[in-house]
Amino acid sequence: MAGDKVLVLCATGPAGIVLLRELLHRKHPTIAYVVQGTMEDTASLSEVIARAYIIVSLLGPNDMRGPMPYPDYYSSMFPLMREHNVKRILGMCTPAVADPRDNFSMLVNIFIQRIVQLLAPSAYQCMQTIARVFREEAQELDWTLFRITAIPGNADNESWAMDRVHSTYVGYVGDKGWKYWTNRSGLARWLVDTVEQGQ
Repeated sequence: MAGDKVLVLCATGPAGIVLLRELLHRKHPTIAYVVQGTMEDTASLSEVIARAYIIVSLLGPNDMRGPMPYPDYYSSMFPLMREHNVKRILGMCTPAVADPRDNFSMLVNIFIQRIVQLLAPSAYQCMQTIARVFREEAQELDWTLFRITAIPGNADNESWAMDRVHSTYVGYVGDKGWKYWTNRSGLARWLVDTVEQGQ
């Protein structure tokens, strides 16, 4: 049986901090799972997944040149979610991963998908692999990959309170209203809306 908490992965960066602020502001019981050292401790991961009913993951590359363990981490996580009856996960990705429903955008199609592939191949490949792992290994789970590019905004309490009014575009790349950036606090508000509304 699933638990009663929102499990946040990668909660120590600026986006994670504002997400935690939003969850606590709305009084959601929350676990911020922080890994120190390697990401291979599946016993600890299993313990926290057992206490959750939904996972919001902000895992992604923060060093464009180094190794990227995240796809393997998801491969370990999905069986644990099934074991503990946790059905829903929201995972971060970027527009470097194309969707057939996207429209052409010069910024995405030329800069993000081509230049990033050349200049930061490890990060680019990480995003492609994360998307493949979700598509191939998250069967029977209710998953969403939200794709973001630039996420400006500060993580301090005053900035979060002021910036959370920003709206977040929901849709495909190149559709009406799509923009290059999403404010961190607006993203956090959308993520918590999604948690609450089961979108």
